[in-house]
Amino acid sequence: MLRVRLVDPAARLPAVAHPGEDLGYDVFALESVTLDPQVTVLVRTGIAVEASHPATGEALGLLIRDRSSVAARGIATTAGVIDAGYRGEILILMTNLGCDSQQLNAGEKIAQMVPIPILTGPVELADSLEGSARTHKGFGSSGK
Repeated sequence: MLRVRLVDPAARLPAVAHPGEDLGYDVFALESVTLDPQVTVLVRTGIAVEASHPATGEALGLLIRDRSSVAARGIATTAGVIDAGYRGEILILMTNLGCDSQQLNAGEKIAQMVPIPILTGPVELADSLEGSARTHKGFGSSGK
């Protein structure tokens, strides 16, 4: 379930075109914004949210992800972790990776909010860690 508070009366509620099939909620730009080349801007949505699992009521976090139609224009969503306890306005950090200015219009779908379970727990200091097949092998260790 996604509970939404309108921070601005002109804001649009997030949308799901195919409930039960779509992974995320589409979110909309509150205002028109011009993104100059190689520039990052915060785009207002005018909404605050509270996400919970529809069956259990357990709190959920949200990841802000690109919409393919916006990404195809060279615009990337460059950050976006919404903690379960955050109740402020959702702002979308977007970067124009292209060489030409791009326009985002008020009311345009600009990103997706993908609900995820919260799996973080306490941090424990350890003198050693359990062994694994990979151990300390990092970048490129699994082959090309």
